[in-house]
This record gives sequence, C-alpha cells and structure tokens, in this order.
Amino acid sequence: MIKFEVLHVCKQSGARLGKLTTPSGVFETPIFMPVGTQATVKTLSVEEIKEVSEGLILANTYHLWVQPGTDVIDLHGGVKPMMNWDGALLTDSGGFQVFSLAKLRDIKEEGVYFKHHKSGAPLFLSPEIAMDIQTSLGADIIMSFDECPPAKASYEYQKNSLDRTIRWAKRGKDHLKSDQALFGIVQGGLYEDLRKHSVEELVKIGFDGYSIGGLSVGEPKREMYRITEFLNPILPFDKPRYLMGVGAPEDLVENVINGVDMFDCVLPTRNARHGTVFTTEGKVNIKNLQYEMDLNPIDPGLPSPISKYTKSYLRHLYKANEILAMRILTYQNLLYLKHLMSEIRQAIKEDRLLDFKNEFYQKTNYKID
Repeated sequence: MIKFEVLHVCKQSGARLGKLTTPSGVFETPIFMPVGTQATVKTLSVEEIKEVSEGLILANTYHLWVQPGTDVIDLHGGVKPMMNWDGALLTDSGGFQVFSLAKLRDIKEEGVYFKHHKSGAPLFLSPEIAMDIQTSLGADIIMSFDECPPAKASYEYQKNSLDRTIRWAKRGKDHLKSDQALFGIVQGGLYEDLRKHSVEELVKIGFDGYSIGGLSVGEPKREMYRITEFLNPILPFDKPRYLMGVGAPEDLVENVINGVDMFDCVLPTRNARHGTVFTTEGKVNIKNLQYEMDLNPIDPGLPSPISKYTKSYLRHLYKANEILAMRILTYQNLLYLKHLMSEIRQAIKEDRLLDFKNEFYQKTNYKID
C-alpha cells in the first residue's frame, strides 16, 4: 500500500507539496514519471533511467500483456525484476488503449474485445482481468480499468461511458486480491457536472488515489486547465491526484497550480526521437538548419555532461540517423523535466510558484497554444 501526506500548500498559488510513500521508495510531489511502455524507457538503460527520474516510472498493462505476456513476466517475478528496476512502478490499466486502438476494439458491459494490433488475434480485457494482469506486473500503484473517451465525444456518450467506468471501477476493486495501491480514474470529458459525478461515485467506492483521465486527448490546453482547476477543490485533499498522459513543460506548471501531484507522458521521449528537445531556455527543434554550425551546448542551464553536447553535433547525429542522437535527446528531455519539477517543488516550499510561473514564461519559449 501507499501513504500520502500534504506537507505544504503554497500561499501564493495554492499548489501542493506532498510526500508519497510506497513499498519501493519515498517521493516528494509534484512528480513527473517517465513512461516505460515495454518495461523500458525507450533508448535508455536502467542506470540512465535512475539518473533522469525520481525513481518512480510507468509500465503499460496492455502492451506487456500481449508481449511478452504474463507467463514470461511471472517467470521473472514481475516487471521490476525482469528489467532490473529496484525503484517504484506504476501501471495503467489498458483503458487508454480503448481510446488509442478504437478501430480495433468493441466495448461491452463485460469488458472490451480487441483485435491484436499486430496479428489481429482476438483479445478480451475486463476490469477483473486488468487487475490480474497488474498483479502479475507487480506495480506498487495500479489503475482501475476504464474507457478514455475522445475529447469531442457527445454529452450522452460521455455520460454512458462514465457510468460504465464507475461500474468497472467497483468490479475491479472488489476483485483485487493483492495489497497494491489502487487508483480510481475520474472521467467525464469537458463536462463539469459529469466530472463532479465521477468524483463523488469514485469516492463512495474508496480508492488510494485518484487519477484524472480523458485529458490531453485533443482538446485545447485551456480546456484541460479548466477541468483540473474545477476538480481541485472537489477531489479528496488527503489523496494523491494523478493527471494521466500530460508532460509538456507548460502543462506541468499550470496543472501543479491546479492541485495535481503526479504526471506521466510519452511526450518527452517521443519528441526526442523526432528531434525536439526540452531545455532550460525552451524548446529546440534540432533538425533546423540554424543549428548546423551552432557550437553552443544544448542546455547550458543543466549541470550534466549530456547537456554539454553542441547543437551542431546533435543535429549531425540526428540527420545521420545515429541511435546516439535519440539516446542523448531522450536523456536531455527527461533530465530537464526532472529539473523543472524540482524547481516547482522548491517554489512551492518558498510560497512563490506564481512568480516562478511568470519567470518560466519570460525566460523560455514555452507557451500555451
């Protein structure tokens, strides 16, 4: 199980500084968690993951279920022994794949029927099966099985989906036989009354923490912020709040102010593989011709050997399709987010997070689209 306590509330912004205690480590929040979809953060070794994270990472239930499968994972004793990870682990439930693999699935009350995204073989995932898979994965924190609906889904669709997700949450909790910490997932799209209803029903069931799902799926950023701001006073104060799938630097700053404690996203690693770099000076597209002769370090604001590689060299590696380019840029992006979250926590401690926010936008090119 886990323990969470709010240590301080920023007098300037209302943001929370917390302490999350898990069986595998103690972490200050707000925290960003790198995503290790296939039991690896893409391109990085476990030793490097330790350097660019706080020691809490994610793994993906659906993808590990279909490859290598729970038999192989059980043989290793769980995901952590399999990947030689001695930190903490959080797993999703497969609910996001209900959204991302929409063309390959059919939602029923009993669960979701998928076609394997590669072979086309039939698969079935239910709240109970999702709990069993996550038990095999051996994560410290696991998620309820839900549907992540499209942002533009109608009110009627969102309501029907939400009501089913609540029923699934209760089924999953009733079925769970392990002592893993279980989070309920708040859904309801961009409709405040549905979000409020979701929170109320999940709190009646009772969970160790509450995730906010169904955001960063195509809606404008300001709509995302509106929903997290709305949920801030409604969610239980003494439980961790986890905003799923959000990792742009500006989104971390804005949503911490709205009371979020935990974040994850594939954005920093995916962007790295496509040549976009997060730095203390802002976002850099290393593919641009302007960096061909640029001998400045990629990020002079970070005290890391990785950050000292020149923009010219990194552009050369990227244009030459060298694997090292992806490794360096991935390391840089995650290290920057770790640095950013540390700065955010310090600003909360010093009751100056709104001042920090203003400085953040003045000193970088990060912006709200």
